[in-house]
Parts: sequence; C-alpha cells; structure tokens
Amino acid sequence: MEKFRMFFQHFQSSSESVMNGVCLLLAAVTVKMYSSFDFNCPCLARYNALYGLGLLLTPPLALFLCGLLANRQSVVMVEEWRRPAGQRRKDPGVVRYMCSSVLQRALAAPLVWILLALLDGKCFVCAFSSSVDPEKFLDFANMTPSQVQLFLAKVPCKEDELVRDSPARKAVSRYLRCLSQAIGWSITLLLIIVAFLARCLRPCFDQTVFLQRRYWSNYVDLEQKLFDETCCEHARDFAHRCVLHFFASMQSEMRARGLSRDAAGRGREPPEMPSGLDGDGSRKAHLRAVSSREQVDRLLSTWYSSKPPLDLVASPGLWARGLNHRAPTVAPGTRLSPHTDV
Repeated sequence: MEKFRMFFQHFQSSSESVMNGVCLLLAAVTVKMYSSFDFNCPCLARYNALYGLGLLLTPPLALFLCGLLANRQSVVMVEEWRRPAGQRRKDPGVVRYMCSSVLQRALAAPLVWILLALLDGKCFVCAFSSSVDPEKFLDFANMTPSQVQLFLAKVPCKEDELVRDSPARKAVSRYLRCLSQAIGWSITLLLIIVAFLARCLRPCFDQTVFLQRRYWSNYVDLEQKLFDETCCEHARDFAHRCVLHFFASMQSEMRARGLSRDAAGRGREPPEMPSGLDGDGSRKAHLRAVSSREQVDRLLSTWYSSKPPLDLVASPGLWARGLNHRAPTVAPGTRLSPHTDV
C-alpha cells in the first residue's frame, strides 16, 4: 500500500509526463478507431457532403474535448484566469503559457484523425464528389446535367449499378483521392517544419521569460494539489476530533444517567478518552487552529478570493494561520527566497 501511495504521488507530481502519455494514448486509440471504422457513404447528392465532412470533423472535435477533459491543467488554467486578484496579482503570460500547453496536447489526437482521414481519402471523396467540375473529364460530354449530378453522387459507391466498372467513376475517385492525399501530406509536412523550427530556433532567443512562465505554471498546479491534500488532511483530522468528542460527550451523559454501572459491576471501568484526542497534536497544531465550520468556510473563501502573496518574508504570519504542513524551519535573520514553495 505504501508503494502504491508513493507511485500515485509521483504520478500526480509528474503532470507533464503524465499528460504526454495521455496524448500518446489518445493518438493510439484514434488510429485504432479509424482502422476499425466501417465507412459507408450514403451516395445521395444532398447528404454526401454532410456525411463526409461530419466524419472528417466531428470525431476530431470529440477527441479535442476528451483531451481537454483529461488534462487537469486545463481546469487549473481556467481557475487561474477567473480567480480574483486579491493579494496576488495575475500574470496573463502564465495563463497564455498554460493555454498553449493544454492546446498542444489536446490537438494531438484530432490531428491524427484528420491526417488519417485525408491520407485514406474516403471521407474526402464522399464529401466532394458532387462538387467536381465535369468539364475536367471527357466522359460526361454526352450526359445531361441531372445525369451528371446523379453520377457524381454515386462515385463513392463503386458497387452501385450506375457506376460499376465505369472509367469515369475511377477517374473522379482517383482525382479526389490524390487531392485528399496531397492535402494530408502538405499538412503533415507543415507540422513537421513548424515543430522543427520551434525546436531549433527556441534556443536562439532569450529563455528567461519562458523559464519564468514554465516555473509559475508548474507552481500554480502544484500549489492547488498541495492545498487539496492539506484540506483532505484537515477534514480527516476535523472529523476524527468530532467523532471522539461525540463519544466523550456520550460517555459523560451515560455516567450522569447512571448507565455505566453495569460495566463498573463487572469490575471494568469505561475507557477514558485521551485529553489530547490523539498523540499527534504538535504535528497537526496548524490544522487544529481551524476548529469550527465558520472558520473553515472563511478560510476557504479567503483562499479563493485573496490568495496569499508570493513573498514569505512580507507575510510571516501566514505560516501560523495557514494550513500548509510543509512550513520550513528558518533561523532568525535568514531570508527566504520568494520562489520557495508555499
């Protein structure tokens, strides 16, 4: 159990690595979904474009939303953007950095789906078969406009009697498939070039702002995790003390009513409740300073509306009033860095 807890804490602390793994997993699931999907175009002039574009764009939208839901940092980003300034100013650059990080990971699976669909070409042929210019093909010279539209709508259905073994159908299908693959490979090449330039040119610029924003984006995420952990610890300790207080009160009431004489007659005394309620009072003194519902509600409201400033020297009383269980012991006269974890 201890090893599992350590692994889970490492899993929570390594949020960037975890999200990279989630993105790769979503991309692998996308490939599997597309390979197992049975594509059937309706081959109707009114519905071909709707069906083809729907399958080209709707699954990527769903995968994009799944990527946002799976990324915990997206919620942290929105909370940081919407929170009141209070005693801590908000840095728009940190929010932009977090937004960029979230979007990069959330767009991985949708891009995989779109590229697979374009390279395969079925969705593109279904969506744009009715939009092909008939003048580019000689086989439509002897057809009326209505016959041409009906024929083009049937192009994705190679088993249909109207277009079966027709050279015109093969020509239109080959044209659209080549166009779809050209667009797919162009997007792939563009993404590779952009990623290459971003990786190669980034060291050429000043990294100070990037490091600062990366540091504070990680700080916001870790601070929220530590606050949640400390709130859970306080809630457990608060519930433990309430339960012990209840039993201690019931024991006093039973004695007042003379209901404990049976136990005394058998030679046993009821167990006395420890005066400190547990033996960990000194370590949890910062938690026990908040000992009523009104205090808890006020503390949570203060944390949301007016977070403490990121300067530990400017507000030394925060260690005594807060819930942080990692307060360092500092010798007198020692100045803490403003980047210390709070």
